[in-house]
Formats: sequence, structure tokens, C-alpha cells
Amino acid sequence: MAWTPNLERLHPGVPKHKALAEAIVSDIGKGLLNSGDRMPTHRALAQRLKVSVQTVSAAYREAERLGYLQGEVGRGTFVRTRLTEGAGSYMLDNRPQDLIDLSIVRAAYGFEQEKASRQIFSDLSESDNAAWMRSCRPVAGTEWHRAVGSKWLSSHGLEVPGERLVITNGGSQGLFLALSSIIQSDDVVLTGSLTDHGVIGCANVLGFTLRGLPTDEQGVLPDALDNFCRHTKVRALVCTPTYSNPTGALAGAQRRKQIAQVAEHHGVYVIEDEVYRPLCPDALPAIASFIPELAFYCTSFTKSVLTGLRTGYLVVPTSLTLRVASILRVTGWMATPLLAEIASRWVEDGTAAHLVAVQRREMRARQQLVTKALGEQVIRNPVNWLAAWVSVPDYWSEEALLQALRERGVAVTISDPFMTLGANRPNAIRICLGGQIDRMRLEEALEVIRETFQRYPAINATGFLS
Repeated sequence: MAWTPNLERLHPGVPKHKALAEAIVSDIGKGLLNSGDRMPTHRALAQRLKVSVQTVSAAYREAERLGYLQGEVGRGTFVRTRLTEGAGSYMLDNRPQDLIDLSIVRAAYGFEQEKASRQIFSDLSESDNAAWMRSCRPVAGTEWHRAVGSKWLSSHGLEVPGERLVITNGGSQGLFLALSSIIQSDDVVLTGSLTDHGVIGCANVLGFTLRGLPTDEQGVLPDALDNFCRHTKVRALVCTPTYSNPTGALAGAQRRKQIAQVAEHHGVYVIEDEVYRPLCPDALPAIASFIPELAFYCTSFTKSVLTGLRTGYLVVPTSLTLRVASILRVTGWMATPLLAEIASRWVEDGTAAHLVAVQRREMRARQQLVTKALGEQVIRNPVNWLAAWVSVPDYWSEEALLQALRERGVAVTISDPFMTLGANRPNAIRICLGGQIDRMRLEEALEVIRETFQRYPAINATGFLS
């Protein structure tokens, strides 16, 4: 095909492979490349653009990771049919009403959450609102909100003074603030080979180089981190020690200490994403407790208390508190005080702890349903986690399974949105167990998945599995 991208019109100055990947995505969005189109060979496009073959290969891999291209051994690289935004990570707003959506990690929402929500709205309507509705300062959050935040973190094993804590609009904003406060566009940041797509999104926005490390059932391997840091200048490591997304890995106390020791030895910042920490019953130390001046600690209430309670806490090294507050001010001034007020009242009166306990019980019951339906295929499903990581039978591809399940009314997430550059595809899916679906609907969806696993995929007109 004669398609040739214009790299300079996109983002002059960025690495050529990233500019080329952006051009591919942009031209697919404009309809200049259509589903099923065969892409130029790596060598042909490299000659046309006067770049190296390695540049084209890296760009194609990036576009594949984002879900826009698909390579087929012996046939070439093709524009992929986009089943969902983010290759399965985000469902379209116009999804069918009867679709059972297991594609997004959400806390379960039921009677207890509804009851608590209605009660707090009633209480707020009778309260003086001077502290949380009539002011937009201080940027880091009111003194009381931060004091309550310190109390909440202490109940989960991290002792921090209020002056090192910033109120955020959820964990995602905390992660972005931490990265943007220390990262330059040419820096290298490490994470697991499969990581939360929010980290990948931050790399695309902030322009740093993201590299994946080998992992096991406890997450990032300390030896792999040490080896990478010995040969490459690394600025930061982003990790989720508790129930890492999408695999559910849980780092033990010794693993957390080892990660801290390696980071301290090489002077590498650690950004610790602990949004699932309240769901874990184990008394595990925070990595930030070992290296407080090299570590950020992010958490929120969205995954453990209430999905819509987008309030979080970011613990910051003392030397960077002013810088983080400055970035927060220019990107949003301050976190929404009303939500911080709700979170603070719930922490103080015990509602937050109660809803965490409710969430734990519900997830234990739902994980039992997963084990019962998909036991042999389950790779990891910690008892209190909001999802399960499940292997796909060898005769299915992730894309074909995603399509087959969607046709049967069930949405799940494949591995693509979580893959760092060069990561091996695991042929596994993430099944989310929360949201507003009840256990009966979840059982129905799990039965559909089990039955689909037992079938062989159909053969399409070209003779390939679909």
C-alpha cells in the first residue's frame, strides 16, 4: 500500500518511533488506514521514511500494544478491528444494556454503599460548609483533611506527618503528580512488564521512556531491578505491591524491603501505588516506610470504599512537597474539598472501615464463584481483590475470545492495554468482579466464560481462526 505518514506534523523533536506510532494511530482515527489494511513491511516503510528498520519495528510494536495493529506470522501487520476503546480496557458509552461488563475494575456497589451515601448527603445538608465549600486553599488540602488522611494511612501501616501528605482527586492524579514532579522527558522509568494502563498513559503524556521488568507472583523481581539499574540510568520505579493490576501479584514483606534496598542503593525514586491496600488483610509494610525520602505513596478510596469517592492521598518526600503542591495548583488548584470532606467524615465515624469490611466479604464470595467456575484456568485471584487473572486456552487468541464473549453479552479485558514495550503476551484475560452487578449476574457471566473456553473458535473465510 502507498500510505506514508507525515511525522513532522505531529510532535517534532520526539523520538521517531513514538512519532511514527502516533502517526499510525492518528491516520487510523482519520480513516486513512482502515480495519484489515495491510501495513507496509518494516523495511519498505523504513526506506520510504529514511529511518532505520528498528525504528519502524518499535513503532509497530507500540501501535500493537495500543491495540491499533496486529502482526500475523507469515502474513504481515494489519490494522486491527477495534472492538473496544483501549483494546478492551474501556467499554463504549453506547454498549448494549444487557451487556455484563467485567472489563473495568470497580468496587462492588450494593445496599450498604447506597445507605451510607444517602446518610452522608443528609448530614452534609444540615452542616455548616465554611471549611469545604467556601475556600479553595490550602492547595494541598485543609489541615483537618490531611490529619484524617494521616490517621487513615496509619491504620494501614504507614506513619506520616500531615505536612508530607497531599489530598488528590483519586489515585490516578496522585500517580501523575508524583511522576511529573521528578521526571524529565528523556528519563527512564521502570515498572512491571504488565502494568496499569494509567502508567502507560503517563508515559505518553509526560514523554518519558517506560521499560518493563520481569515479575513473579510477588511482582517486580529485585534482581531484575538491580541489574537494569547497573546498566542504565533510571529515574523511578512505579509499582503496585498489593494486588498489582492486571495480574493480582502481592508482594510480601521481604520483597518490599528488597525493592527499597535496591532503589536506595541506586538512588531511584519509588512511586508506590497502593489503591488496593485496604482490601488486603495482611500486615505488610509500605516500601515508603523504608525509604521515606525516595518514595511516593499513592492511595484512594475508589477501589475499597466507593467507586465515586474520588479522593486520595499522596505521601511526598519532604524535599518535594512544595514542588508537588505547585504542580497541583497549576493543574487543578486543589482536590475537590467536598469529596475530601465525605472521606474524612467516613474515616472519623468508622463508615470507611465498615465499607472496606463489606467489600472484603463480597469479594471473598465472588472469588469463590470464580474458582468454582474457572478453577483450572485461574492464574491468580486473591481472596479480597476486585478481579481475577485467568489464562486463555491455547486454541483461543485473546482477541478472538474477547469478540466471542462480547457476542454472548460479556465484556472482559485482554492483556494489550497493560503491556510495556517488548513484553510477552501472556494469553490471559482480566475478569473484574465489582460494579453494580449482583452475584447471580456474575455467575451467569462466569458460566458464559467457562462454556466459551470449552469451545473451539470458528474458522473464518480466509482459513484462519477468528
